[in-house]
Amino acid sequence: MDHEMDLENRLVSMEYLPEDDGDNPLRPRSLREYIGQEKVKENLSVFIDAAKERHEALDHVLLYGPPGLGKTTLAAIIANELGVNFRITSGPALERPGDLAALLTNMEEGDVLFIDEIHRLPRTVEEILYPAMEDFAIDIINGKGQGAASIHLPLQKFTLIGATTRAGQLSAPLRDRFGVIARLELYTPEELAKIVARSARILDVPCEDEGALEIASRCRGTPRIANRMLKRVRDFAQILGGGVIDKASARQALDRMEVDELGLDMVDRRMLEAMIRHYNGGPVGLETLAAMIGEEAVTIEDVYEPYLMQIGFISRTPRGRVVLPAAYAHLGMDQNGQTMF
Repeated sequence: MDHEMDLENRLVSMEYLPEDDGDNPLRPRSLREYIGQEKVKENLSVFIDAAKERHEALDHVLLYGPPGLGKTTLAAIIANELGVNFRITSGPALERPGDLAALLTNMEEGDVLFIDEIHRLPRTVEEILYPAMEDFAIDIINGKGQGAASIHLPLQKFTLIGATTRAGQLSAPLRDRFGVIARLELYTPEELAKIVARSARILDVPCEDEGALEIASRCRGTPRIANRMLKRVRDFAQILGGGVIDKASARQALDRMEVDELGLDMVDRRMLEAMIRHYNGGPVGLETLAAMIGEEAVTIEDVYEPYLMQIGFISRTPRGRVVLPAAYAHLGMDQNGQTMF
């Protein structure tokens, strides 16, 4: 379906795309290099220093917030700052209790185990995690029926870092076992401009401050999108400009890729326009909206809505989604769905 293809290729998608694979050199390695999230960084720095001073494993950490804000990067930095091994996996990858048991029994003292999308852990796996987090031990049932025996395996003291975009979907027993809970917020354009400038230096791309800010203002408060845009703008600047990313070349590149001044692309605009033209701006039920633009309801909730709500373009009401006046003004449309000239 064309709509699905649009989503997979969206320049402003917060989700991890195959083209982001080359971003490892752009990822900071220490808290000092990590730009933004100042409150989270300050607190983590204290907890890390205290754990190192006591020669103990850091308490378990839960990082939550929208995709693309640097949860995986921050987890790797924590392990690096602690000077321990970093093991990485994800909720969907741990299909059976044995998968998790194999990981846990290989952990060394103080190591960090990072589980991305921890809200998607199967329940049977999650139940093994409870005693592992609390008592640093797991009980494995060996055999079946009357011959079954429970084996108690002590574990080295480790730090679990969980990451989720949907903290509300975590079960209470799991959430309660995290000693440190940190929410990552969307970045300001000024913070993102620093990230773009830093990435440009690493990529050896000449980038002026105004060019970095132009990219930063259109990337939805998300470093992942900022780095992706930087690479695309670099191509335009190289072929159509003088090789330097300035305000004019950044604006030309992003306009040609149909990302507007607020970071909306044609998919966002199409959804808003459809709500205005067909439903007078709402309220529109989530399922109706999903059918109208050919996307799944969960995709609209996770991918489209958070940013549109943050900038005051739509709101959720008990009766459905409603387009707000700021969106009409941005699209140049009146209350009847007519384009204003």
